[in-house]
Amino acid sequence: MNSESNSLPSSVVYLSHGGGPLPLLGDKGHRNMINIIREITRTLAKPRAILVISAHWEEGKPTITSGASPALIYDYYGFPKESYEIEYSAPGSPELANKIFNLLEKAGIDAKLDNRRGFDHGLFVPLKLMYPNANIPCVQLSLVDSLQPEEHIQIGKALADLRQENILVIGSGFSFHNLKEFFAPSTKEARSMNESFEQWLIDTCSNSQLTEAEREHRLKNWDSAPAARFCHPRAEHLLPLHVCYGVAGTAAKRVFEFEIMGKMASAYLW
Repeated sequence: MNSESNSLPSSVVYLSHGGGPLPLLGDKGHRNMINIIREITRTLAKPRAILVISAHWEEGKPTITSGASPALIYDYYGFPKESYEIEYSAPGSPELANKIFNLLEKAGIDAKLDNRRGFDHGLFVPLKLMYPNANIPCVQLSLVDSLQPEEHIQIGKALADLRQENILVIGSGFSFHNLKEFFAPSTKEARSMNESFEQWLIDTCSNSQLTEAEREHRLKNWDSAPAARFCHPRAEHLLPLHVCYGVAGTAAKRVFEFEIMGKMASAYLW
């Protein structure tokens, strides 16, 4: 797609971003994830700017980073010293932040600008792998702390026009996010539940035989899927996908399956 005109709609990507800073520390359990993220990046035309919806930021209303030079937020603990020395000096974009704010308000969604908040690891970990030069302006959008799936799909729908402006939209979460299970002994039952939810998610996001009404219904009722609450005791790492689907409004063009720290995970490209 690198040869495609920038006048075509830009891409929407949902990424499973791994465990804290581990992808940037050479962790063996993240090798597949790193390779997939780099493979995805090679298919993308260079965006004018990037919007990241991070699983690691929840607010009472959709909130947008609007500072010109956001600092990094090392929102993890218990990692080696170098984890807190990671740099990613991408500029912010007050212009894009205001555009996003206005689109949300136009859709009847009460939103807020925040010119003080920095970029959390849901942004800087995947983007340091994708665009290490840190020369593309970035804006981060929060989840809403109600964690309602329909609300996040509607947020995405309100932002669909961004695709016509060569804005890359990234939902940064994790398709499997049961932290206890990463440190528990592996069992056939846990593996089966992990795989069952992944297959449901892949079918939901990529099956072109589904109508969009059917796809949206499934995503709104994701916690009825097989092993849903085993894979996601809380919804925050899945909901960036709902925003992505709202922006894209179609079946994903490509699905990427891989393991992270022994668990099956996936990423989606629209």
